[in-house]
Amino acid sequence: MAGRIAAGGWLRELRAVPDPRTVLVCFPPGGGSASAYRALAQQIRSDTAVFAVQYPGRQDRLGEPLLTDLRVLADRVVPELSVGAPRLALFGHSMGSTVAFETARRLESAGRQLVRLFVSGRIAPDAAYVGAIHQAPDAEVIAELERLANDPASVAILRSEPSLAELVLPAVRADYQAVETYEFEPGATLRCDISALLGDADPTVTPEQAGEWKRHTTGAFDLSTLPGRHFYLDEKVSEVATFINERLA
Repeated sequence: MAGRIAAGGWLRELRAVPDPRTVLVCFPPGGGSASAYRALAQQIRSDTAVFAVQYPGRQDRLGEPLLTDLRVLADRVVPELSVGAPRLALFGHSMGSTVAFETARRLESAGRQLVRLFVSGRIAPDAAYVGAIHQAPDAEVIAELERLANDPASVAILRSEPSLAELVLPAVRADYQAVETYEFEPGATLRCDISALLGDADPTVTPEQAGEWKRHTTGAFDLSTLPGRHFYLDEKVSEVATFINERLA
């Protein structure tokens, strides 16, 4: 394999390093975009370049059709990560964890070695998931976002600003559909190490459920919790960066 991972297409460069020892690629949560990891990227090790995946239908890809299948998202990202870059690690939060997992499976199957898969705030891919938020009325979708938010008031504005809701909710629905219709397909177990992280008050996943990720690697596994809810990492950027940096050392 030749070439290097570069920005463009599905990837946005958040931290440039001229000759990186490692490349860390981050996968946003449902409804999120590449910029969600901008603050985190600035605290990652100085020898590590950081990229984030930009899903279609948001920010600079706003005019592109939304995708509603996690495996298709992984299929589209893989070609941009298959080049012969330095050591490669993946980080995903919530929905992004599952997309990162599916991406890791495809890369390893193609012979691409990974340093580590970081999964955050997400149940294991083969765990049962029940929900139909993507089919619910707008009010119920907004209520679900409020339930997960660190500050529900920041989401409540969608109720009083229909133009904003019209801009935000289509991507949220598409991502919920991707999560709620995802079906795990048995296959080769990952060889890379997996590190799981979650907030201790996350209403979507317990430490026991996060521990189920251990079954998906023949490598090492570790699990840590930080104070906070589902989006704990927005408030614990330094702690998350330390968690990642120690494992990329």
